Amino acid sequence: MIAIVVFWVVALLLGYTYVGYPALVLALARVRPRPVLRGDTQPAVTVVMTVHNGAGELAAKLDNLSSLDYPRGRLDIVVACDGCSDASAAIARAYVGRAVTVLEYAERRGKAACLNDAVAAATGELLLMVDVRQRVEADALRRLVSCLDDPTVGVAAGELRFENPETGFAASVDAYWKYEKVIRLAESASGSAIGVSGALYAVRRRLFPMVPAGTVLDDVFVPMQVLRAGHRVVMEEGAVAWDRPSHDSTQERGRKLRTLAGNFQLVSLAPWLLVPGVNPAWLRFVSHKLLRLLSPWLLLAFAVASASLAGRHGIYQLAAAGLALFAMLVVLARIVPPMARLLPVRVASAFAHMNVYAAQAFFTWIGNRRLHLW
Repeated sequence: MIAIVVFWVVALLLGYTYVGYPALVLALARVRPRPVLRGDTQPAVTVVMTVHNGAGELAAKLDNLSSLDYPRGRLDIVVACDGCSDASAAIARAYVGRAVTVLEYAERRGKAACLNDAVAAATGELLLMVDVRQRVEADALRRLVSCLDDPTVGVAAGELRFENPETGFAASVDAYWKYEKVIRLAESASGSAIGVSGALYAVRRRLFPMVPAGTVLDDVFVPMQVLRAGHRVVMEEGAVAWDRPSHDSTQERGRKLRTLAGNFQLVSLAPWLLVPGVNPAWLRFVSHKLLRLLSPWLLLAFAVASASLAGRHGIYQLAAAGLALFAMLVVLARIVPPMARLLPVRVASAFAHMNVYAAQAFFTWIGNRRLHLW
């Protein structure tokens, strides 16, 4: 009897997490859309970028930011160098494109501390938050600023796309991000998204909160604080930052463990996120973030329950067979990389890896208090 209850409760929770919640926000976006009132003003913007030993990419990134389609006198850049032991600060100081302010710190303090100082040094009405690695499309800033002409919008987020994601493990990473993008766009269209990509988002400077020292997920903490202040967080699909996908699971594991462990940290730093009413996007936060952290343990319980009940009814046999097929697709993606281009294999591989990382992330958070040092 216990195994039957576990099977069905877990099946419902997993179904809601990965199918039900996305279907819910997609339906809300269609039935009760909240369009953004875009404009064409050009307020002053300060680009904020924190760097740790980014000399190999910084010059190209500054060139990229200088090429943005925005009036030269309305855009400046603040670069915060977090304990860099390379030439990052010298490269930023020597740059002759857009106006650049350089903040240099001898010791590594983490991104959050640098962000707070960089925002304090900013002068623009709006902040454009970027990372050093990604290439931003020329029209991205204009698109984000247009969204912020709507007085109800506090954060406008761009989208992350991957260059050459067709083969190997990169195909699985790309499959995950396409799924994530659908959910974020639906959340945005029906009200607010609950997180953004730190690679590209714009926020009103007056709404930018003080980020607690050591925060890993500033790109979730900041939007949730803006939401709490009564403003929307929207996603602008055409504002694009291009990134390089992980081409093997080891590389992706490092990125995802830090991000997923950051979700555990986030709840400890801002427990109000767990309180309905205090968190205006409580259902979205729990559905999109917390249930995914619980997912690997739900899958384990589902597998045990399915195996123990397989001899009792065909539906449990079907569930056990489905899990076996899923495992076979994951193995296939690993031993025959070209197969990863097939959609079922890509989806299975992405789902498996994200859940393995989510399971490991809890222990990473418990055991590594230096996650903020990137």
